[in-house]
Order: sequence, then C-alpha cells, then structure tokens
Amino acid sequence: MAKVLYEKDGRIGRITLNRPDVLNAIDDDVPRELAACVEEANGDPGVHVIVLSGAGRAFCAGYDLTYYAEAAAGDGNAVTQEMPWDPMKDYAFMMRNTELFMSLWRSYRPVICKVHGFAVAGGSDIALCSDMIVMAEDAEIGYMPVRVWGCPTTAMWVYRLGPERAKRMLFTGDRIKGTEAEKLGLVLKAVPAGDLDGEVERLAERMATVPVNQLMMQKLVVNQAIEAMGLKQTQMFATVFDGITRHSPEGLNFKARAESQGWKQAVRERDLGTFDWTENRPVNPRGG
Repeated sequence: MAKVLYEKDGRIGRITLNRPDVLNAIDDDVPRELAACVEEANGDPGVHVIVLSGAGRAFCAGYDLTYYAEAAAGDGNAVTQEMPWDPMKDYAFMMRNTELFMSLWRSYRPVICKVHGFAVAGGSDIALCSDMIVMAEDAEIGYMPVRVWGCPTTAMWVYRLGPERAKRMLFTGDRIKGTEAEKLGLVLKAVPAGDLDGEVERLAERMATVPVNQLMMQKLVVNQAIEAMGLKQTQMFATVFDGITRHSPEGLNFKARAESQGWKQAVRERDLGTFDWTENRPVNPRGG
C-alpha cells in the first residue's frame, strides 16, 4: 500500500500522508513518495493548487522512532552509525530527505498544508516546507528533538518566525497549539477542529480560480526573496548539525536509552527534562 496518496479533484491535487497506524511517521519511503506525488501534481496542467494532509489522527508525528531510535546502530538504518561515524555519509542521507521535503517548496503549484493532531519533529519539517499552513486550534506543532538528538534540517523556523521567536522554539523544544502558532505568525490561520476542512477547501478553491502561470510567478518571486537570504546555506549547516546532534555524547546516550528502555520512555525523559544526557543518568528537573 502506498504510504503517500495522490488524487486529482478538479483543479486541486490532494496529497495525503498514509501511515495512520503510526500517526504518519516518516520512514525511508515517505519522503520519496511525497516528492513523487508533488511531481505528479506539477506535471498536470489542470492542477492549480495542492492540499497536503495526513490520514487518521494526526498530520505527522515525525520520524518513525521504533525504527530509527530503538533499532541498534548498524541494523539497516542510517540515522545512527557505528562510531567513528562518517559525517558526509550522514549528510548525504539526511540532505536527501531535506531535498525531498523541499519538493513542496519548489513545487510550481502552491501548497496548503492542513494540520490536525500533530505536526511535530520531522512532521513540522514537512509542514513548514509548504506555502501556507492552516491548523486546527487544538493541533500541536514543535521540534522536540532539539532538546537532544536533532536539528531541523529544513531550517524553516527562522524564515517563518524571525530570530527571536525561532530561538524561543528551538531553545526549548516546546510544542505549541494552533492558536499560539497563529499568534506567533508560524502558520496562516488556526480554526476550530470542526471547521478545518471547510477553511482549507475555501482557500484552495479561491486560489484554484487563478491561472496556473500567475500562481507560479507569485510563488517564485516570494520564494526567491527567502532564498536570497541564504536558505540553501542555512540548510546545509542545519543538516550537518543534525548529524552531529545524533552522534554527540548526549545523542548517543539518548539512542542507547531508546534501545534499552524503548523510544517512548526516552522521549518522555527528554521532553520532561528528567534525564541528564551528558551524565547519562536520571535527574530531578528542578535541580536535584
């Protein structure tokens, strides 16, 4: 079964992340299939706009940690290598995913991302590569791996939020709800969950009345302004740093904890601040 689905609905191309049993977690296949769907939509002159969404209870809960975090290093995945690690091998793997997520950014058709449930960790990378995000008010977005074991490779936080608010998110790893994301300017709009589908459809249908070439020109102009700020270079640094976070002493301790205790326990300790990853021991988050 396809892990990312595509269908044409009039002038709208609909792309749906389709691993609902694991909250559409990202594995090796999802980035490739996502980019293939974007290419299909762009190859159809009848498609004016793309709507990106997730099946089931969430948009995307990030990378599949059952595979990437719990599996021992060397067990077939490239996220954690046996030491000493090869940073360029790591970079090639992660930049591949970054470039595939960026197919949304490069798409000649504007992309509206519809977020319900969660768009967290790698799922936020996908969402933030879209042109516009409409969230349910109770949905959550954030990049929790900045606390240990990750750096957002698409680097879109600073371009959407500016430096101070980006630092607020990346220094804490907090998840925020759609209402706060709209207030910060991270997303276009947050609406009650029951209104999410209707809100996205109205926006997509309005955009779909504009000729394809006009939409394409406006997107190219706006994107060029962002790219002139150094987006490509920033992503290069972010992708290198992402590999370093996972192979730092703290990152290796997190990985070992996920292998021995399960990724859910390791993530719980990471997000609550109840584990000292440098000393590799549980702690009182209030300083005990």
